[in-house]
Amino acid sequence: MIIFIYGQDSYRSKSKLEEIILGYKKIHKSGLSLIHFDAREKGFNTLSSCLKSNSIFDDKKLVILKNVFSDKKFQEDFVEEVKKINDAKDIIVVYESDKVDERTKFFKTLKKEAKCQEFDNLAGAQLKKWASQEFEKYGAKIDSQAQDMLLSYIGSNLWQLGNEIKKIAYFKKGQLIKGEDIELQIKSKIENDIFKTIEALAAKDKKQSLIYLHKHLESGDNVLYILSMVAYQFKNLLIVKELADKNPYNTLAKKSGLHPFVVQKTFYLCNKFSMDQLKKIYQKIFQIDSDIKMGRIDPELALELLIAQI
Repeated sequence: MIIFIYGQDSYRSKSKLEEIILGYKKIHKSGLSLIHFDAREKGFNTLSSCLKSNSIFDDKKLVILKNVFSDKKFQEDFVEEVKKINDAKDIIVVYESDKVDERTKFFKTLKKEAKCQEFDNLAGAQLKKWASQEFEKYGAKIDSQAQDMLLSYIGSNLWQLGNEIKKIAYFKKGQLIKGEDIELQIKSKIENDIFKTIEALAAKDKKQSLIYLHKHLESGDNVLYILSMVAYQFKNLLIVKELADKNPYNTLAKKSGLHPFVVQKTFYLCNKFSMDQLKKIYQKIFQIDSDIKMGRIDPELALELLIAQI
């Protein structure tokens, strides 16, 4: 039997893989016929020999086969033997923790011969349902507005979302989670990290800015939310810059409506940019936001281009 698990949502696909492994171990206690096989490290002949070999316990083998889509020769050999593999008593799980090339003969063969399960990123009602179940798992309660806020900040990255839900559930210890808790625990941290990116840009250190940016992306931060935070920081710079040209420093917090600490952090950066520069950057941000939403540019590439153009 062949099982094919794949898709962008590596959190749920990995959970499914672990479910299969756990179910196998409950029946086959020794676990000696559970085999992890990486196609990048060993050729198809090694896999074929492994499947033909007999276990001293006569157990049905469970082979977890990864990274086949990175080796064309392995795919070709697998396709040639797919009927024999599928008819054997052993279980082969072809696992890919991301999108795959659906144009390949290998993919089309698996779709025909294997039991397939694709895990796309959750969105909308499905994502809300998943988040609600996670909160319930930890005995936590969250109001709907706070949950919507959380999802807008994190997006569909379930690794990060699950981690944030766990942290905030333990922080509140059974108390109702509200919007201000999300602001405190999540938004404020991201804003502070984004400010470091802006500081590096002000210092003309684009390399460091890109390093900060990639840290956000690698941790799974939502691209549009990162962009909105960059827009927020430059909007503050514009506000403070304009007011500082005409008013004493000690009146800026009151006139801007910003928190004194935000004014303090923003004020010293104002001198690094001219008003004309800030206006052009702000316009670029909104143009990039529009391009992303219209599908005219890859979101991550758009952020990198923004950094390069500032």
